[in-house]
Amino acid sequence: MAATLIDGKKLAAEMRSQIAEGVAQLKAEKGVTPGLAVILVGDNPASLSYVAAKEKACAEAGMYSREIRLPAETPESDLLAEIVRLNADPAIHGILVQLPLPRGFDEKKVIDAIAPEKDVDGFTPVNVGKMLIGEECFLPCTPHGIVKLIEVTGMDLAGKHAVVIGRSNIVGKPVAVLLSRKSVNATVTLCHTGTRDVGAFTRTADVVVVAAGRPDTLTGDMLKPGAVVIDVGVNRVPDASKPKGYRLCGDADFESCAAVASAITPVPGGVGPMTITMLLWNTLESARRAAK
Repeated sequence: MAATLIDGKKLAAEMRSQIAEGVAQLKAEKGVTPGLAVILVGDNPASLSYVAAKEKACAEAGMYSREIRLPAETPESDLLAEIVRLNADPAIHGILVQLPLPRGFDEKKVIDAIAPEKDVDGFTPVNVGKMLIGEECFLPCTPHGIVKLIEVTGMDLAGKHAVVIGRSNIVGKPVAVLLSRKSVNATVTLCHTGTRDVGAFTRTADVVVVAAGRPDTLTGDMLKPGAVVIDVGVNRVPDASKPKGYRLCGDADFESCAAVASAITPVPGGVGPMTITMLLWNTLESARRAAK
């Protein structure tokens, strides 16, 4: 393997240490403890695991965490009423509704109900709009974490060509916007299912962010030598040699890409640890704004 591993766990740990220091300082100077509320509707196993990880991260950072669990059959009106209460609660600086919601819920309506100043996921139209025009806002956690991971490689993205594969509202579109902002200044190509020859674009790219949700979307023969690869995908692939009968892999064929790239994120241990870290980052920033 020629590529250097981009260690998301290490960067996340360093940033969480800085966040904990910021939380302690805010408590000491303003008497304010950053508070994050997480609403979980139903009992999706993946969501339960993710919410538990968020609670643990909050505790380690010295933040206040409030978990609100609602049955899957909860009326949408009750969920919206809960969000309204949290919007008005001064102890809560960040509100997160765990997605996906059970069938019958209008996710857009639910997200839109969150006050923009407490939207630490960066999903509301107000924050998305501000991100698009370059105003101060809460940046979406995974895309923001991706930019941080590229930064630690030492690559100056100004004038570089970045290719993003995937156009989801959660990762693909926002990371393309962030990479094209003046503060980063990359030239961005957004590839998707309608792109006829993805490799024609990735072979000229200095950075490739692959977030397609499909294994082997990116292979080594699609890369320019020395490119940086950020693999956002988390896929379960059948593997009889593993105790659980499957293994996790990303959207990039790791072995072939690592032989060509200069740096690459592993799966797991790359992008994943940064998502919750940037959530804490946004919650601390929200509390700082509220304390002014």
